[in-house]
Amino acid sequence: MSASAGYTDYTLQALAQTRNPDTLGWSIVVLIGLVSYLYTVEIQARRWPVVFAGLGFLLMDLFNETVNGIVAHASGYAAIWTVTGPTVYQPLVGLNAEILFTFAIAGMGFAKVLPEDRHARILGIDNRLFLVTVFSMLSVGIEVALHFGGIFHWAYPWWGWPAVPLIVVVGYMPFYGIAAWLHDLGEQRAKQLRLLALVGGTDLALIVVFGPVLGWL
Repeated sequence: MSASAGYTDYTLQALAQTRNPDTLGWSIVVLIGLVSYLYTVEIQARRWPVVFAGLGFLLMDLFNETVNGIVAHASGYAAIWTVTGPTVYQPLVGLNAEILFTFAIAGMGFAKVLPEDRHARILGIDNRLFLVTVFSMLSVGIEVALHFGGIFHWAYPWWGWPAVPLIVVVGYMPFYGIAAWLHDLGEQRAKQLRLLALVGGTDLALIVVFGPVLGWL
């Protein structure tokens, strides 16, 4: 994606470091090692529902991040969100390595707090819906803190502070929702793999078409 005078300052800053090898740092090796270790522990214990929950969360995020990059190019103005500041690598305008590896393990962590009884209620609410909502709100709270810290930016009035309910519902509930869904499929491997293949295949198609083919990302 080429820079344009029509972009916001934050978008230009993000574009300048998107896939810029000059930002690479050794701490990315630590992140890779940590995520690899955590997945290995779950795989060795054969806790496949937890593994699939983690992968589903990550793949849903990659879908959103790719669409966000497409919006940046198509609008000629700004992505829906952008990230700036020091990073060990930034693959997309709204995604850096630190966020990527956090989201790679967030779904596994969420799966581990789900009650074994999927029909149990918390404060009279279905526990899955309750936890998906609470964790989504907490995630948006972190985004708000990063925004006021000057490294996470919103450009549109309908997505950002104080209009955060849409971010909760559209930005995060699908992540935690698919993690819960994959987890609750239990030992239904075929369904879990089909769902992951659907989301992952969609991600790959978008990245290939709008990345190398069209150059929008």
